[in-house]
Amino acid sequence: MYKEFNKWLNNENLDEASKKRLLEIKDDETAIAERFAIPMSFGTAGLRSTMDVGISKMNVYTVGQTTQGLAELVISANGCERGVAVCYDSRNNSELFAKTAASVLTANGIKVYLFDGMRPTPELSFAILHYGCIAGINVTASHNPKEYNGYKVYWEDGAQLPPEHASVVSESAAKTDIFNGVKTIPLDEAEKQGLLVMIGDECDEAFLAAVLDCRLDAENTKKYGNDVKIAYTALHGTGYKLVPEALKRCGINGLITVESQMIPDGNFPTVASPNPENRECFEEAVKLLDAKGIDCNAIIATDPDADRIGLAIKNEKGEFFALNGNQIGALLIDHIIKIRKKNGNLPENACAIKSVVSSNLFDAICEKNGVRHISVLTGFKYIGEKIKLWSADGSNTFIFGYEESQGYLSAGYARDKDAVGASVLAAEMVCRHYAEGRTVYQALQNIYREYGIYKESVLNVKISGIDPMGLMGEIMADIREKTIDTIGGMKVTAKRDYATGVINYADGTTGETGLPASNMLYFELEGGSAVIVRPSGTEPKIKAYILIRAESDGEADAMIGSCTEDCKKLLCK
Repeated sequence: MYKEFNKWLNNENLDEASKKRLLEIKDDETAIAERFAIPMSFGTAGLRSTMDVGISKMNVYTVGQTTQGLAELVISANGCERGVAVCYDSRNNSELFAKTAASVLTANGIKVYLFDGMRPTPELSFAILHYGCIAGINVTASHNPKEYNGYKVYWEDGAQLPPEHASVVSESAAKTDIFNGVKTIPLDEAEKQGLLVMIGDECDEAFLAAVLDCRLDAENTKKYGNDVKIAYTALHGTGYKLVPEALKRCGINGLITVESQMIPDGNFPTVASPNPENRECFEEAVKLLDAKGIDCNAIIATDPDADRIGLAIKNEKGEFFALNGNQIGALLIDHIIKIRKKNGNLPENACAIKSVVSSNLFDAICEKNGVRHISVLTGFKYIGEKIKLWSADGSNTFIFGYEESQGYLSAGYARDKDAVGASVLAAEMVCRHYAEGRTVYQALQNIYREYGIYKESVLNVKISGIDPMGLMGEIMADIREKTIDTIGGMKVTAKRDYATGVINYADGTTGETGLPASNMLYFELEGGSAVIVRPSGTEPKIKAYILIRAESDGEADAMIGSCTEDCKKLLCK
């Protein structure tokens, strides 16, 4: 690591600010190790780390090196003329990193469609399809704290890069000298050469048209759009423009925007972390509504790159609380099926998709309504793969896909989760329940009464040290070798190992998972509950997803508590 550190420190191409930063840590072995011991890994989700100097961090040099690797993939696929769409979010340095990537691509003779300002992630996915690009790049760290940034790469189908292409990029980047092997060109020169095309409003309009074309209950939303009160916060991110515009075009004319959070700002000054899964993200909105005395039906929040949506509603006491991703998913699929049945446009081959770690309530709703449902590995690209396949062979009609981490999509105009489209769908759902004389909370309770009590919890165990990814591998290997008969006092009825593709049932029989290989273990528990353990693909932590099926809220909470304690014993070394 000292060799790499000295290479950076003594390189004439290193900028002065970075050199100063290295001089500050030259006697700190731990600080040097954190930045130079292990390079960032490039997975199917791309890169993600804190912003700082070094091979382990997000900076213009690591972005340039990775983009050079991507350029070689694009060239090998004869995709130079088709080009690469490049987008970025509101984070600090996102624009700089995006323009760095555009400079490298165009220097390699690759056409670039660069957005003229920050945009939502789903619009990047849409743009790849809209312009016929070979690939796309979005600079974002999604809902992570302000210190982070990231680099997501997409392929021609609008979904994130498949593993085989990710390996090519990773290997090519590793062979590229980070200072001398990266080609660059000034962007004004690239534009003169016709290699750089700036895109903006015309893409926004096409994207909005595609989103609005997916409405299921347009007339009802227009009818009640002035009566229903909906608040929206962009959490200082890219949703600030297109989400309000989309809702306005749907008929939500009285949208209440949380102005203190509508200003894009990579420091996210009003929240500790801009994650719409957290109740704290709704506090500014609640304070605004209370101050103005507005009786609001729902609050919508989107994360910085506007691919995830949060939804807060009032409970029976009139107090706002944040729905979790599975509750939102249940409400939305219930709404989609009911409206499609009412309108007579539910396809016979309709199919809905969820990630394997999402709630089984989704399955129950689909099954009772005669809608086929499937589960895929975590990562929205797997949902995108199914949309692509079904679009080609017509075997199924995609009607909805979701992940428990609050990502949703209801049509194939994009191949990634979309908070703009999900906001429109949520507003429709709120208006329908209002028109039928119930609150969203009452609608959720009706779902539980019909299908049973489903509750979920996620345990995140952070892994520290110089090689956290290696330690995560050791922990997963250790769990695989253990014989686990019970979790939370419930019998393990089956153990699905997605790394081997084998299901081992408690009665000694075996089966197959039927999904691609993944470092994940799924423990089926008696009574319809489950515990899933997997390392994060982008952060140094292991997650345990606890999915509970119970007869009452109290029983579900107790079961979650017991499972959580057992999972801590498994994951904490």
